[in-house]
Amino acid sequence: MSIRARPAAAAILGVVAAVQFGGPGVAFAQRGAPPPIPPKGPMPVLGRAVEQRAHGARAPVPLLTSFDGLGVGFSGATQGMPGRNPSDNALAVGPDHIFQIVNSRYAIFTKKGARYDTTGKVLLGAAPTGSLFSGLQGSCGTFNNGDAVVKYDQLADRWVVGMPIFRRPANDSTGPFYMCYAVSVGPDPLGSYHKYEFVRPLFPDYPRIAVWPDGYYNGTSTGDEVIEKHICVADRARMLHGLSATEQCVIVKDVNFLNPADIDGWGLPPVGAPNPVFATGGTQLKNDFDDNGIYWWNLHVDWNDATKTRLAGPFKIPVAPYHYLCDGQLTHCVPQPDTVRRLDAQGDKLMNRVVYRRIGNVESIAALHSVNTTRGGGGVRWYEFRVDAQRRPTLYQQGTLAPDSSYRWMGSLGIDAQGNIGIGYSFGGATHYPGQRFAARLATDPRGTLGFRETVLVNGEASQANTLRWEDYTALAMDPSDDCTFWYVGDYFKKGAPSYSTKIGAFKIPGCVAPPR
Repeated sequence: MSIRARPAAAAILGVVAAVQFGGPGVAFAQRGAPPPIPPKGPMPVLGRAVEQRAHGARAPVPLLTSFDGLGVGFSGATQGMPGRNPSDNALAVGPDHIFQIVNSRYAIFTKKGARYDTTGKVLLGAAPTGSLFSGLQGSCGTFNNGDAVVKYDQLADRWVVGMPIFRRPANDSTGPFYMCYAVSVGPDPLGSYHKYEFVRPLFPDYPRIAVWPDGYYNGTSTGDEVIEKHICVADRARMLHGLSATEQCVIVKDVNFLNPADIDGWGLPPVGAPNPVFATGGTQLKNDFDDNGIYWWNLHVDWNDATKTRLAGPFKIPVAPYHYLCDGQLTHCVPQPDTVRRLDAQGDKLMNRVVYRRIGNVESIAALHSVNTTRGGGGVRWYEFRVDAQRRPTLYQQGTLAPDSSYRWMGSLGIDAQGNIGIGYSFGGATHYPGQRFAARLATDPRGTLGFRETVLVNGEASQANTLRWEDYTALAMDPSDDCTFWYVGDYFKKGAPSYSTKIGAFKIPGCVAPPR
């Protein structure tokens, strides 16, 4: 174990440190370019028994509202909009605001309600994400970086932005990397922030932040050519008050991306409950593309004695077998009209985000990933686990949405206050330009089925011909105002556009009523 500290700027009110468990660092590798070879022949298929091969019988969930976010068509400033691929779509929703980050730019929009009379009006942006850390000494206050993510912490009515730093300090080829946090001082995302810089000895790629009562949990990766992942926890209680804080990290080898559970709603886990962390099986770098389990760990953090912080696991949850869609990430796979260019599917990992929801005494955890299907396309494999009396997640239901030969991939999901599940995902194929759709189920639907037909958020109008990278992830967020409305964002191309657009939309499953708080 090593502890490294950096004095914080005066605005941070103290010293920020990082704690690292595990062995020495290894070579760092950013995402590389795969060989330009499209797949040939049929894709291996597993898990036929849990495929949903027909659309739900109910009418699609109504689209409540939608508007263009960052990208081509963004209605704010014309300078500095993200155009780099892949897009890293992050979305958070509060009582009055919608906060979007794509790569190294962010924007804040109005949300219709008590404060604003319309949704989608630009209040700020496109602004460099790094500007949120201005005044902070060190790399976080100096550099603007991509892969930033945003969360709305509904338990505290605060906004949380995490931004990794992928470059070492100047003239220091062996120095550290950093993870930056900004936590809003109050409920207004346009206001001031407490700012933190945590030392990371390993490259902090692909961060995924989750809200848990005892910390902000964050899974990252050392790189695409290294089978090594990190699960870190920042001291939420101190950061909410702008006090000096620490981050504790556990380094885990030979696993896929680690996804900490993220709370939806106000139902809390038992006091002191560890955060459950999840990953798919298989190992793409070892040409192992399939498995029949989802794996979980319990991470217990001790803020008084870091030597007592423990990651227990992995433990296997048996599920229907699956094969990574397209054999994993960075592969030429999803076909498009009018071009030989195929798109990446990110099929090796659980996608953003793993969701925790407590309703009464029932604790549910939902997750998804993309798999090959019997129709020859791609499907969204989703799970709901239930936590038993021993704090063990067990499989409650599973299904793969695969009603036809099109591709449904790179999804994000949520659970509303009634236990209904909503799933947004990219949609496309040889006869459909890539766009975004949404499907859902009532809590009373037969297990493993999405009872509502899919809703079209946006149909693509053109193919992406300049690169295979199609988003690194989409994002779904629950609306804290009613705990029923799903907000979702993903990419599409406008006809003739030089780069991608993003579409933000809202859906609510009929009959959902916000519970008393």
